Amino acid sequence: MIKFIAKSAFVTAFLFHATSYSANIQPNKTIISAEINNAVIKTGADNYEKYLPLLKDKKVGIVTNQTGILSNKTHVVDFLLEKKIAVQTIFAPEHGFRGTADAGEHVVDGKDPKTGLPIISLYGDNKKPKPAQLSGIDVMIFDLQDVGARFYTYISSLHYVMEACAENNVPLIVFDRPNPNGSIVDGPLLEKEFTSFVGMHPIPLLHGMTIGEYAQMVNGEKWLKDGAQCKLTVIPCVDYSRTMPYSLLVKPSPNLPNDQSINLYASLCLFEGTNVSMGRGTEKQFQIYGSPYLTKTNFSFTPKPNFGAKDPLYNGKECFGEDLTAYPKLKQLELKWLIKAYQNTSDKTKFFNAFFTKLAGTKKLQQQIESGVSEAQIRKTWQKDLEAFKKIRTKYLIYK
Repeated sequence: MIKFIAKSAFVTAFLFHATSYSANIQPNKTIISAEINNAVIKTGADNYEKYLPLLKDKKVGIVTNQTGILSNKTHVVDFLLEKKIAVQTIFAPEHGFRGTADAGEHVVDGKDPKTGLPIISLYGDNKKPKPAQLSGIDVMIFDLQDVGARFYTYISSLHYVMEACAENNVPLIVFDRPNPNGSIVDGPLLEKEFTSFVGMHPIPLLHGMTIGEYAQMVNGEKWLKDGAQCKLTVIPCVDYSRTMPYSLLVKPSPNLPNDQSINLYASLCLFEGTNVSMGRGTEKQFQIYGSPYLTKTNFSFTPKPNFGAKDPLYNGKECFGEDLTAYPKLKQLELKWLIKAYQNTSDKTKFFNAFFTKLAGTKKLQQQIESGVSEAQIRKTWQKDLEAFKKIRTKYLIYK
């Protein structure tokens, strides 16, 4: 069952600067770039007149992290408590409630020092809320900022939360947020045999949907275990269209420090399945790439431990590659840097690792690159699947 609460309005445009927030969770040390939005966008969390009545006299669980903030920088948990909503438990995805853990780092359960609420990690061995963890919860909220890439694990956490809610008859309310890559639908579709936590559904690398739209697709296409469906309500954004530029108020994860990194993320994250660094251990994560095994270039960097990587790849070793910090905004998935790095690496037999296939969602991409197929030719092999996906996607879109 899907319930969609909509509100349409037009607001006279004015300049709005996104800044780092400094409310109730540790603020980011790196400020998200202040790209100017030329319209006021209310996120689902800010659209509170639509969801507060649904939470009255209910015991509430919430899946969120540092990205769950309102436009005034108040964290959604604090806002709910101020409104006398009976929040029982916080569930945290990869990187933890405060978003400070490294990618893949084990995050333990704990307690929020400000509110005293218990925090349950949904990463590692407990990706799906257990029945006991949902006991006594009348309704679940999901409020995470996605970036529109298949392997960004917040949508995988969404899947498991939806599944747990369906199995335990707990209604789920998703607070929608803009997708900063919302106008891009591109890349190879995931093949079922390569399903993993970095790719759970038959979608392209860039799906072009908000997290609320995505939840509706997961439910509507019956992608949950045994075709189950949860009782889903999406609280939509207001005055938003997917072509609008949108600067995040806070880093969505430790190694996405600004708008440029978020735009390049899907293209450069494929390097995670190779012996090439994409800048972890620097201040330019997902804006540069390189390795000691590439042909020496005019650009090099040396990774060192920092807030986003305690032990980065090639720690203390000089890496040669390319700086993309000033590259024009991408409107599609780009393979040229991956292909270029493969062609210029000193030992091609050690370039790819087993993780690459999970990220790509198919064996074909690695085979195509190793066989010297051009990017244009590779892109043609995606088109039939992309068109089929777009037709399915249309059924679940909320925003024009």
